[in-house]
Amino acid sequence: MTMNLHGKEIKIFSGSANPDLARQIAENLGLPLGKCKVSTFSDGEISISLEESVRGSDCFIIQSTCQPVNSHLMEILILADAMRRASAASITAVIPYYGYARQDRKARARDPISAKLVANLLTVAGIDRVVTMDLHASQIQGFFDIPVDHLLGAPLLASFLRDRIRGREDEFVVVSPDLGSVTRSRNFAERVGCPLAVIDKRRPKANVSEVMNIIGEIRGKRVILVDDMIDTAGTLCNAANACVEKGGATEVYACATHAVLSGPAIDRIRESCIRELLLLDTIPLPEEKLLPNFSILSTAPLFSQAIDRIYEDKPVSPMFL
Repeated sequence: MTMNLHGKEIKIFSGSANPDLARQIAENLGLPLGKCKVSTFSDGEISISLEESVRGSDCFIIQSTCQPVNSHLMEILILADAMRRASAASITAVIPYYGYARQDRKARARDPISAKLVANLLTVAGIDRVVTMDLHASQIQGFFDIPVDHLLGAPLLASFLRDRIRGREDEFVVVSPDLGSVTRSRNFAERVGCPLAVIDKRRPKANVSEVMNIIGEIRGKRVILVDDMIDTAGTLCNAANACVEKGGATEVYACATHAVLSGPAIDRIRESCIRELLLLDTIPLPEEKLLPNFSILSTAPLFSQAIDRIYEDKPVSPMFL
């Protein structure tokens, strides 16, 4: 992919969260990564130093707000402030994984709506546009007063699986691990060309374990569990076990966009019946978290295409088809 410059330069910068992904995106665009130094002062405050001019440039900051969430969020804010004060023409935050997305409403009295607060912080910092992927709640796009391009991970995952199972679609069933993921899973099932089943879990009363009912026929089938993120992996692994023990599935595969994988997640997945877990690289995984049954797909081509379209003032919507 080559950039057709039209009066303004495009510059790609990376925070410390996704340096490898940022490097791949820049390579796909035929550009070097922008020179900036991200470090911390001795008291833990974040230090940002832009080491090249950004005056009149369209700047893109590649950074997921993954663990440590608050440090990575502050890096974006301070980078954006530095670029705005250095007369950048525009600043786009490319946030493959948007942290705090699960706090999108008041579930209980006196709850914060942190997803909205983060949207306000990004806007006040001087960011003109946000590009993200698979928000936990898509209505978060409405929390912003600036444009938000919400990319989808499902086409990447579905395309990979479709090639793998072509001609054997009747052997597989896509399963939604809970009722909240049904719409996502239905779209995924249509892309792969498989039927859909849903796990309905409910807790009859306090301190009584969840009862899982499977809506749909999966007996004797290979199931593909689909979710937007895997955090502690409790929902995913319980769903996988239910598919085998209650549903009679023969094999369980799983896929998700965001590999948060906190707390006991790795141990749970290692001990589960999941044969293969397909993930995207919106969150970098250290070596100690990479299990033999993990497959990681790159999102760099998708994000570089989105950046190219934004820079060229072309619509991003064709990418969602």
